Amino acid sequence: MESMKFNRRQFVKGTAAAAAILPSFNILGDEKNTIGPKDDQVNVAVIGYGAEGEILTDAAMKIPGVRFKAVCDIWEYRRKMARGRLRSLGHEINVYEDYREMLDKEDKNIDCVIIATPDWMHAEHSVYCMEKGKHVYCEKEMSNRLEKAKEMVLGQRRTGKIFQIGHQRRSNPRYMHAINRVIREANMLGRVTHAYGQWNRSVAPFLTVRDRLNIPTETLQKYGYENMVQFLNWRWFDKYGGGPMVDLGSHQIDLFFWVWDCAPISVTAVGGNDYYNRQMNDNVMAIYEFKTKQGVINRAYYQVLTTSSRGGFYEQFMGENGSLTISEIAARGNAVQREVRDGVPNWDVFAKQGLVLPVKKPVAAAVTSNAAIDVRVTAEADGWPLPVDLLKPAHMPHLENFFLAVRRNKPELLTCPANLAYESAVAVLAANRSVAEGKTIHFKPEDFHV
Repeated sequence: MESMKFNRRQFVKGTAAAAAILPSFNILGDEKNTIGPKDDQVNVAVIGYGAEGEILTDAAMKIPGVRFKAVCDIWEYRRKMARGRLRSLGHEINVYEDYREMLDKEDKNIDCVIIATPDWMHAEHSVYCMEKGKHVYCEKEMSNRLEKAKEMVLGQRRTGKIFQIGHQRRSNPRYMHAINRVIREANMLGRVTHAYGQWNRSVAPFLTVRDRLNIPTETLQKYGYENMVQFLNWRWFDKYGGGPMVDLGSHQIDLFFWVWDCAPISVTAVGGNDYYNRQMNDNVMAIYEFKTKQGVINRAYYQVLTTSSRGGFYEQFMGENGSLTISEIAARGNAVQREVRDGVPNWDVFAKQGLVLPVKKPVAAAVTSNAAIDVRVTAEADGWPLPVDLLKPAHMPHLENFFLAVRRNKPELLTCPANLAYESAVAVLAANRSVAEGKTIHFKPEDFHV
């Protein structure tokens, strides 16, 4: 197979084409367009059966024709859990501590590998699996080190294997509908001048387990961890992760690229480890500047907090004619709001086209609070709901997209190949650098390419 080489225009065309097969009021349309023939079995192994590995495995098991053959994890407790759960559901798996042993012994039994290990091991695991001839689905972030993320892109090009990175919103039909059809094709919002995203979480202590479940110290050290605290809470240590900005922000900052079809020209971020006194920042607030192909400057603000869950997580895209509020959990965002001002087209035509559902409660164009201040109502309060629902686990459409590409041997079908995911890795890692160095980081176009 030739190496996978995409440019952004080809990618946008591909995702737009994928969105076009989606019905307006359904989840993913005809099954044959999504997961391939039911009798076309794909055999899968998992490296890393922690919380995320379990979520991905559970979602993938719902896809017809996907069969699990092996699971690797350095923690015996999780290996036992994986074996018990998967076997109870009809998947006869073998479990392993070392991924190299698994790949050697299961070589003829495995087509693909799902990787859900801590970020610092993604490059090693992904490249090894691809060099062993396996297609790979790897969780985001690609890596907590940019040079390792580059190795992943180069490893895919060298091997020609199908390689999906787990930015699952890229395959979410609501996001595909909202961004590809509402914002980009129909231009309902007009020029989108600003964007906002946040992921706020409540205060939480370090994870712990009962002593009897601990991994032996010699095993931890063999695999690069000093103790169980580091192993269980790897996201908070510089060696293993990138902190909340990378862990959470990469999902949402990736959307800024998607909407504006360009990479940022700068990021200015502030933050710190002010509450927990841990290695990684417990709060970051970042402003990205984008210069579009039309030569205009747009700005996006992103914040991640770990001391308050106020507002949860969602994204907003604000344009001259309207704004979109969306979240992976629809209850937190699922509507387009129209600006109430002269010159904004009536949106009834968009509702008739199935792009949105009719607005429920229109409000007055303007109200006056007193003689000095004219308080204008700038959007229809309840908004025009999106007509596309996601009734499957959040990661399932992205896995379906991966397995479809594998079954058809068409890497161009992927919604988040490695070279695309690399761009958001550059952006989020730069935000951490901006905080550390106390300065604006300016990007060159070549920074986003390998």
